[in-house]
Amino acid sequence: MTTGPGSGCGGVLGVCVMRVLLEGPSHGYAITQRLGAAGLGTVKGGTLYPLLGRLEEAGHVEVEWRPGEGGPGRKYFALTPSGRVHARDQAARWATFTTMTRELTDGALASREDLT
Repeated sequence: MTTGPGSGCGGVLGVCVMRVLLEGPSHGYAITQRLGAAGLGTVKGGTLYPLLGRLEEAGHVEVEWRPGEGGPGRKYFALTPSGRVHARDQAARWATFTTMTRELTDGALASREDLT
């Protein structure tokens, strides 16, 4: 079961995955661990890998198989040059969106405080 703020985070998950990949190439498990450490909860492979596939189809991510250290090989994902541009653009759009929605949510928090 997916827990935490990552549950139902839909559109923001792509932004967060691309942000992780801005740090450098990574394999799926490491991406899920980084997202979890950032507070997004458990992101399952059934959610992550289709997203990475869509990013690859769009030309934003490239895939490379690398030999595993003491285990099977791993599929590494890296942003392409256009993917790096797209990642920054999406992050900027998300920041604008959250600024707008904070006005609404902050108002709800203030209203809740008035009820206590």
